[in-house]
Amino acid sequence: MKKSNKFSPEIRERAVRMVQEHRNEYPSQWAAIESIVPKIGCVPQTLHDWVRKHEVDTGMREGVTNEERDRIKALEREVKELRRANEILKLASAFFAQAELDRKLKS
Repeated sequence: MKKSNKFSPEIRERAVRMVQEHRNEYPSQWAAIESIVPKIGCVPQTLHDWVRKHEVDTGMREGVTNEERDRIKALEREVKELRRANEILKLASAFFAQAELDRKLKS
């Protein structure tokens, strides 16, 4: 099931930027997030996730960036496709080897 993207990338970027700009005015990042979410119209956890994802993508926090995640997904798809092709080639090879043996026995 795919999540719906109710918020555009521009709104997400603006919300994250607002958290970063106003972080010093609050005792914690969470407090800053809670003050901003009514303006955005999302729940605090959603904005917190956006902030964490931004921090990972910019190198401020450890983790897998979106770019790396996309690359990993593409490589996993490629591996799956290559394994499927390899299995088909193994079956074809066995089929033709058996056909060659049958042909030699009939001669």
